[in-house]
Amino acid sequence: MAAAAPLYHLVRRGARADRVEDMAMVSEGRPDARPRVLVRRGLPTAPAVRGSMSLFMAEAQGQGVLPGREMVYVGSEPAGEAVAPALRVSPGTEVIARRKVLTADGVPVRVATSYFRLDVFGGTRLAEQGFVTPSLQSAIGELGHEFGSAEETLVARLPTAEEAGLLELDPGEWVVCVVRASYSTEDVPVHVLETVCSATRHIFQIRQVAGHDEF
Repeated sequence: MAAAAPLYHLVRRGARADRVEDMAMVSEGRPDARPRVLVRRGLPTAPAVRGSMSLFMAEAQGQGVLPGREMVYVGSEPAGEAVAPALRVSPGTEVIARRKVLTADGVPVRVATSYFRLDVFGGTRLAEQGFVTPSLQSAIGELGHEFGSAEETLVARLPTAEEAGLLELDPGEWVVCVVRASYSTEDVPVHVLETVCSATRHIFQIRQVAGHDEF
């Protein structure tokens, strides 16, 4: 007889009635498995969240989870196929990358990488090690760039080997990649944020566009 498949329980976290309940998935029969924490990722990104010290830390507030973040890389690297068009450079062009792992209740849920053009931000504190304080948004503004517009795309795909390792994914698990490209009022690409989310640890909430009443 074939072995029974692992069972999963949903543990409610006392959510308010006006928001999606936050849940953690606990695997029975798999003592080595990490708890699966479900966190919410709003689309499009709310302005108040976008301008906060940390998009994830702001989102996690009120969700009943303890957020954490660790910077794992700051330096130059070739722009990938998803990032290069948003930065308006050719694939393989060296750009600034700031990569961090975001955790919820100690479980890795996202790998978030901020990308900047070297010809625009090279030699600034956006290229320096460590977290930028008080926020990336304020640092961009200090350099004379005023936010004009942004575009977000969402793609589901298999993770790279690096992403699977950082997120501690099981074989066959997918990720959802959200790329947010921000442009200044002068139409200069000032920040491209690629967020690779563990698909099994996220709920994506899509909001109605303000000012429209059609479903």
